[in-house]
Amino acid sequence: MSDFSSSILTWFASADAESVRPKELAKLLKVKQSQWSPFKAAIEQLVVAGKLKRLGGGRVGPQREEESLVGTVRRTTSGAGYFRSVIAPSASEEDAESLPVIPPAPTSRSDDAIYIFPEDLHGALSGDTVRLVISRRVRTGGQRCGRIVEIVERAKSTFVGTYHEHHGQAYVTIDGGHVDEPVYVGDPGAKGAKVNDKVVLELVRFPTATEAAEGVITHVLGPHGEPGIDCLSIIHEFNLPDEFPEAVMEAAREQVRQFDETDLGGRLDLTHDTIVTIDPVDARDFDDAISLTHDEKGHWRLGVHIADVAHFVQPGSPLDKEAVHRGTSVYLPDRVLPMLPEQISNGLASLQAGHVRFTKSAFIDFDAEGNVVGSDFAHSAIKVVQRFAYEEVLPIIEHPDQHKGKVSAKVRALLVRMHTLAMMLRRKRFAAGALDLQLPEVKIDFDADGRVAGAHQAIHDESHQLIEEFMLAANIAVARAIAERGLPYLHRNHATPDERKLKALGDFVKGLGFEAKPWVGRGEIRKLLEAVRGTPVETSISFAVLRSMKQADYGPQEVGHYALNEAFYCHFTSPIRRYPDLTIHRLFDLLAPRDGKHKTKVPSFMQLVKLGEQCSDTERRAQSAERELTKIKLLTYLAEHPGLQMPATITGVERFGFFCVGVELPVDGLVHMRNLPPDQYDYDEKGHCLIGRRKNVTYRLGDRVTVEVAKVDLHRRTLDLRLVEDVTNKRRAPAKAAPAPKTARPKKRRRGQ
Repeated sequence: MSDFSSSILTWFASADAESVRPKELAKLLKVKQSQWSPFKAAIEQLVVAGKLKRLGGGRVGPQREEESLVGTVRRTTSGAGYFRSVIAPSASEEDAESLPVIPPAPTSRSDDAIYIFPEDLHGALSGDTVRLVISRRVRTGGQRCGRIVEIVERAKSTFVGTYHEHHGQAYVTIDGGHVDEPVYVGDPGAKGAKVNDKVVLELVRFPTATEAAEGVITHVLGPHGEPGIDCLSIIHEFNLPDEFPEAVMEAAREQVRQFDETDLGGRLDLTHDTIVTIDPVDARDFDDAISLTHDEKGHWRLGVHIADVAHFVQPGSPLDKEAVHRGTSVYLPDRVLPMLPEQISNGLASLQAGHVRFTKSAFIDFDAEGNVVGSDFAHSAIKVVQRFAYEEVLPIIEHPDQHKGKVSAKVRALLVRMHTLAMMLRRKRFAAGALDLQLPEVKIDFDADGRVAGAHQAIHDESHQLIEEFMLAANIAVARAIAERGLPYLHRNHATPDERKLKALGDFVKGLGFEAKPWVGRGEIRKLLEAVRGTPVETSISFAVLRSMKQADYGPQEVGHYALNEAFYCHFTSPIRRYPDLTIHRLFDLLAPRDGKHKTKVPSFMQLVKLGEQCSDTERRAQSAERELTKIKLLTYLAEHPGLQMPATITGVERFGFFCVGVELPVDGLVHMRNLPPDQYDYDEKGHCLIGRRKNVTYRLGDRVTVEVAKVDLHRRTLDLRLVEDVTNKRRAPAKAAPAPKTARPKKRRRGQ
């Protein structure tokens, strides 16, 4: 703390003053005119630190002690931020070992966000851990506001941006709006950087109210706009692990040298059974396979066989440590960043047809009506007889005789059995209360250079659904078996929605003309989704329901899975690409004991809390990176096609306009009030809509509109759109998306709704 800061705080403490103007305080402390600038800077720093506060008339006063919260901040492109508190465990891991395990109450990761105005961020960046106090300001709708008084820990110091030079000075503009002002670089041309190169920057001084940011260039990625540079930028921006360390690669090679497919080691030999895999045509890993029998009494026995990754990745090994660090595979448009080296993920653990592979098998028994009557588990070895892409399966199921000579009779019969059981399980699952929330999925088409070439709507037919049902059945069976043995494990949790969000959903549904009551459970939501299926408001309702839900995560707490209506649920079926699945595989010896030589160490509750947070964070990081790179590619495409028109769905409504996402090209954009037809618009917060006074046109959440590209900002990664009223003979985005269903609306609505 500077001498001025100490003097200022001492004066306020001794004088017991409420407020004073800085100039008056300078006179009282006998500050010389030549010292005014550092004195004023000291006051600014004390305000930012929360030790002084600004008052009316340019006065400053002492900051009274206020209750503070510690959490993380997320900045928006508008310059504002959102704060979410961090709830730390009250007992240490050592204490927890000797105490009864009482899972903490689930906390929301999204419902308790506190809004921070730009002037109250005080230099905090997205992801930073900060200390915040609640302010007296309240946003429209009652949302709490706060101001940051301390930056406890920076989330990162490495950023990606574009290199510039001006009058002999070098600076970098940070991508994505993470840092608003250009960052000064003291060494022009450092690392061979040229103007418009994408570079990796390490901040050596973060921006404050009184000082600009400063950084040094650590890597030059290449010219902005060149193929592949956007992918490298995202890898560095999200700090995604790319190349594997040599020790990890050598450990993978050693597993290859040791593998002997003829030595089953006491495993259940299923190599002569009829087992198949069904995956996307562009699948990059194959870790699940299916067998199914059906006897004369109507009894079903489903076998879900999952690659035994745990056999190759032992706890504490270099492979395991790297897998924990990565947490998940990352599927970028240009490449895959696998959780495990290719020797494991695409070799030893990949269930390739015609090769003996080690698996962990879950056998689930069903009666003739599809009720689970038993389950058991085994360490096994399989040999897949045939690999299918989803697109190949349904034609065989519908017309098995037409595929004689191409597909064996045993395999054709297996596929038909699989379809019959899967559809039965699907009907029972939804009848029991599971939510069927279907949103259209659009896949981006890329050319050989990784540039956007178009888009198409992904097909999710019954061939996808049968694999989905069998994976769900296996995950549930394994979770229940572990829970019955009283073992702590990583649940895949999906907490019950917040009551406030459910009430808002009810209000929104009423605004669309549906009868609604205060939401008390998933039953009403399920009936609502069924009622709007295939109607013009289906997308609107689906978006609203999705907004009311909490985010799923991993943890040992018995929260349950709300959307699936399951008390116990885990991820077991994808250990090649998800670390939580690998932790479940390591408990398998307790479900299917082997020869007694294998000892299973059960992690403690607190260890699983920490691991669950790690896995949840890496999962969200991967999802964010995937979305961000796709967004960059879409924005680049739109920047090359100014004025392009496309259909879009409104996903959010604010006083200043509405946000929407393209139907054919799934990119998010803002239609600002100035880009709407001339009118005077009223904002209906409960109805999630803007209503024009003169023309009586309404723009509501979920509505389909036609927009055109108005402005693309690749630096901030934002898209401004303009509403189009007449779409006759206009250019369209290249896509094959299905049109909206044309059925009667539930209630007559005004034009434009």
